[in-house]
Amino acid sequence: MFTQFASESVASGHPDKICDQISDSIVDACLRIDQSSRVAVETLVTTNKVILAGEVTCASKIDYEKIARQTIKKLGYTNPEWGFSDQADLEVYIHQQSKDIALGVDDGGAGDQGMMFGYACNETPELMPLPIMLAHQLMKNLDQAREKQSIAYLRPDGKAQVVIDYLDGKANKVSTIIMAVPYDPQISKEQLEQDLWDKVIVPAVRKYLPKQILDKDKIKLIINGTGAWEIGGPASDTGLTGRKIIIDTYGGMGRHGGGCFSGKDPSKVDRSAAYACRFLAKNIVAQGLAARVELQVAYVIGQAQPVAFNVETFGTGTISDQEIKEYALSLLDMSVQNIIKKLDLRQPIFTKTAAYGHFGKAEFSWEKVV
Repeated sequence: MFTQFASESVASGHPDKICDQISDSIVDACLRIDQSSRVAVETLVTTNKVILAGEVTCASKIDYEKIARQTIKKLGYTNPEWGFSDQADLEVYIHQQSKDIALGVDDGGAGDQGMMFGYACNETPELMPLPIMLAHQLMKNLDQAREKQSIAYLRPDGKAQVVIDYLDGKANKVSTIIMAVPYDPQISKEQLEQDLWDKVIVPAVRKYLPKQILDKDKIKLIINGTGAWEIGGPASDTGLTGRKIIIDTYGGMGRHGGGCFSGKDPSKVDRSAAYACRFLAKNIVAQGLAARVELQVAYVIGQAQPVAFNVETFGTGTISDQEIKEYALSLLDMSVQNIIKKLDLRQPIFTKTAAYGHFGKAEFSWEKVV
């Protein structure tokens, strides 16, 4: 068992997350019009440029440009001087889904081959690993401080990484917090560090480790490791849909099949089966059947049922792994259409998943405990 574990998260205005949110806003727009829509859309952003590409089959025409510009504006990119804004050049290369893919999916089969994982543990109330949940909370607090102007000089974008020390297999304390934050250069770095400590870091740590002594001399704190950061966003770092798959899931604690979620309708098992595995894993831990569990499932394109299904409890199970596997399959038939139906995945809910992770948020069906 590890003695330290690090995970990172990014702000909603990070270039990759801009792309995820645009792509998922397109998914939601299609599902509002036509619940049987098929969507596989990628977004790329760079200096003053947005490119949309992919496949969409929907009953009505979608205004892709309007969706993209609204999303960019909502994320705070309204100043052209930052090298990227809601007025950036935009190109659209979206066509209809391949008939060969549609043939298998129309019959209730998986939209692609691949393997997906689900994970849960008893480290946090959300039954998620502490490192990733704390990193997400830092980014939520950072975005709220900018949006509500409690730290008015912040600019969109940002990253956080936390290191948690473990003792006897249990999360014990935060030892390191790293944050990268773009801000108005007229503000001193000393003021930035103090504001982040008071309004972002302390509330985040208190949420998950209320008993930890919070002393800046006892936590290694690194803010903007290069010294300063004035301009963030796509002008300094190109963004692309699906490049934050570890942030989207379990922060590296738990394996990943490699497929991203954002920009895909639920017929794509990269998304729906990963949600189903999280649902099962969370319920296994919630029922006290294991302190830590990982599920793996694998599909082949065009077939409804998985070709593999495995449960691993890392020696923490209170009953055998085979009994846990039987319990899991009694909760949810893992055929593609049944997952979509039971988890109600034909709803326009996916934009909300595209920042601060897809798991650990009580509002979603795959987070419900039966």
